[in-house]
Amino acid sequence: MKIHEYQAKEILTKYDVPVPVGFVTDKLANVKDLVKKLPTKVSVVKAQIHAGGRGKGGGVKVAKTASEAHKHASDILGMQLVTHQTGPEGQKVRQILIEQGMNISKEYYLGLTLDRGTSKVTMIASTEGGMEIEKVAEENPELIIKTRVDIAAGLTSGNIRKMTAGLGFTDKNVQKKFAQFCKALYSVYMDMDCSLIEINPLVLTEEGELMALDCKINFDENALYRHPELSELRDESEEDPTELEAAGYGLNFIKLDGNVGCMVNGAGLAMGTMDIIKHYGGEPANFLDVGGTADADRVAKAFKIITSDPNVKAILVNIFGGIVRCDRVANGIVEAMKKSKLKVPLVVRLAGTNSEEALTILENSGVAIIPAKGIKDAAEKVVAAIK
Repeated sequence: MKIHEYQAKEILTKYDVPVPVGFVTDKLANVKDLVKKLPTKVSVVKAQIHAGGRGKGGGVKVAKTASEAHKHASDILGMQLVTHQTGPEGQKVRQILIEQGMNISKEYYLGLTLDRGTSKVTMIASTEGGMEIEKVAEENPELIIKTRVDIAAGLTSGNIRKMTAGLGFTDKNVQKKFAQFCKALYSVYMDMDCSLIEINPLVLTEEGELMALDCKINFDENALYRHPELSELRDESEEDPTELEAAGYGLNFIKLDGNVGCMVNGAGLAMGTMDIIKHYGGEPANFLDVGGTADADRVAKAFKIITSDPNVKAILVNIFGGIVRCDRVANGIVEAMKKSKLKVPLVVRLAGTNSEEALTILENSGVAIIPAKGIKDAAEKVVAAIK
C-alpha cells in the first residue's frame, strides 16, 4: 500500500525525523496564506500523487513569492501529471504540498527495503541524491552503498559506520545526526511493517542540518491488519479502479498492457503463464490469481474483470487442480461462459486432479471453448486465436 509524500512525512515527524515545514491543501484559495506560514520566503509547490518523477513532469516548482506560488499551484492543481511511473495516461493532481525552501549544500539517497535473496532488511545509500536510484545502480553501481541488517540484532553501529563512510560524512556533528536519522528510519520501517522507505533526496543544508526533503513509504499489505489506522491514509483515487473491484471480489489482479487475459490459480503459476505467453509471441494483459477456489461465480467475476479491458483479444485459463478438482473448475467455466457471453476466444488448460474428466466436460460443453492439453499447447493456441 502506497501513501502520499505529506502523509509519509507526518509519520517521520512522529519518530523525530527532520522534515521541511509544509502544509497540504486541495484549494487554490489557501495557497498564499499557507506560504505566509512558512519560515522562509522561498517556497516549493509539490504535486501529491503516488508516482515518482514528479519534478520532470512539471509537478514540483520553486516560488520566490506568494504570488508566484499561487501561479504554480494554479498550474499544478487539477493537472494530469505524466511521469515515467504513471504511464502515458498520467495521474490527476488533487492535492498539493506547500513547503519551505531549503539552502541545500548536498543531496543524498537513503532507503530501506527487504532483500529477498538474503531475507534481510537492507539499507541503501548513495551520494547521487535526487536521481532515480535504479539509474544510478545501472550506470554507476560503485556509487551504491548497501548494508544488511540482522533483525535479531537490529541496526548496529557497524551498519551506520558503513553508511557514514560511504556518504563521506566527516563532520562529527553531521555524523551524529546521520546516526540518529538512520536509527529513526529503521524504527519506522520495523514498527509500521513497511516494505519500502525512500528518502530521495536526503539533504545536507548549508546550516549543517540533515533533512528528508522527499519521502516515499510503502506498507506490506499482508500486515495491515496490525495497523488499522493506516486504512485512513489510503487514497483509492490513486489506485486502478479495476484492481480495486477485483480486490472486492477476493481476486489478486494487476493490470498490464498486453492483449492476452490470464486467469490462473497460484501466483507462481500465473508468473509462469505470463512468461510462456510472451515466449510464443503474445503479451499478457493482466496478472490474475483466482486462488484456491474457481467455482462458477468466481470465474464469472474474473471474466468480468478481464474483459473490462478493451485491449484483451483472447483469454487463457490455466488451472492446476490440487485441492480444487479440475472437473469442478470445468463446470464452473462452462456455467460462467453461459452467464458472461464472452466475445473473445477462450483457451482452457486444466491439469491435476480429474483433469481427463474436465477435458471431456469442456469438449462436450456446447460453448466456444478451445481446450488445451499442456501449457505449451495453451500458449500457442491463445496466441494463434489472436492472430
